[in-house]
Amino acid sequence: MTGPLDGIVVVDLTRALSGPYATMLLADLGADVIKVESPAGDSSRSTGPFPRDDETRHYGGYFQSVNRNKRSVVVDLRAPEGAAAVRRLAAGADVLVENFRAGIMDRMGLSYESLRRDNPRLVYGALRGFGDPRTGAGPHADRPAFDVVAQAMGGLMGITGPADQPTKVGPGIGDIFPAALLAVGVLAALTGRARTGRGRFVDVAMYDAIVSLCERTVYQHSYTGAVPTGEGNDHPLLCPFGLYRTADGWVTIAAPRDHQWQTLCTALDRPDLAKDPLYATNNARVAVRDKVRSVIEEWTTRHTSAQVVAAVAADVPCGPVNTAADLYADPHLRVREMLVDLEHPGSAQTVTVAGQPIKFAGSGTVVHRRAPLLGEHTAEILGPGAPAGRDR
Repeated sequence: MTGPLDGIVVVDLTRALSGPYATMLLADLGADVIKVESPAGDSSRSTGPFPRDDETRHYGGYFQSVNRNKRSVVVDLRAPEGAAAVRRLAAGADVLVENFRAGIMDRMGLSYESLRRDNPRLVYGALRGFGDPRTGAGPHADRPAFDVVAQAMGGLMGITGPADQPTKVGPGIGDIFPAALLAVGVLAALTGRARTGRGRFVDVAMYDAIVSLCERTVYQHSYTGAVPTGEGNDHPLLCPFGLYRTADGWVTIAAPRDHQWQTLCTALDRPDLAKDPLYATNNARVAVRDKVRSVIEEWTTRHTSAQVVAAVAADVPCGPVNTAADLYADPHLRVREMLVDLEHPGSAQTVTVAGQPIKFAGSGTVVHRRAPLLGEHTAEILGPGAPAGRDR
């Protein structure tokens, strides 16, 4: 099936996780994403895990997950002919995305300004740790960053986990959330171009993105003067809204609205609490959060997680704490095409990656292609005289 971005050509100069995730979103939506790699390839190609029977090791799960639906060309950007090849690609493209440190593309003679002269319709997306001087020359602009740095500096680690121990969020959200925002920015610029005929420079900083993700702490500090810290698995403004122990594990329950609390009280066999002034409103419950937890866990610890979910999830937001194995066992995710099977070069087995959460009614099943081999499409895209990359 063709996607809504069918016909859009994206030159992808990104590597690792943040940039490739952004361009993967565009590829999943139908864009023709041309991944430009050095002769050594994206460094994430060598990162595992690998299928047990894969002796070729063209790439591992890290690369496969965020580079599906793309084509790969090999270009040596350190050589004049390599930069010239990228310039030719950009001249015929709709979008170019890169996640180098600020100034690197300029030093290679591939600045936004020079590419715009060749192609005024080009949308140029930049994803950096601390942003590009074109949109705000902050004092950190020249510094590198990874996910963990963005999580720490953006305030996310400081409000995650217990109050006395800053905690990293498991997935690379310091990469992935900025990447999603960059995809939104690129799509907005393409929409603007449809009206004006001109492209734009789109800049997302990892640091900025995580600050925006932590919006609650910003207004809390402004309104109250407090410095929010880790709340564990509770919410500072809503109750109940957290993680509760069961007979065989844990469940999440969120019933901050009074009608949800009333429904939950019925399930707890404590209808009296629905009208008790100590518990009747969300603000009242926040003030006695520990008492609320005791009431809920007095019931949940006498039941399994599955029993708790079955009892309340139809009317009260509630769910189990799933492991990866639980995700694979949930038929809902297969129906939603959130577990996608791909072939893996060098292996007789298919592998599974997380699917595309953006759905379109009536679009049918999206066909996913595996991530490309290094330089697999060089001759096809740059011409038969170009280096072909690794053997296929």
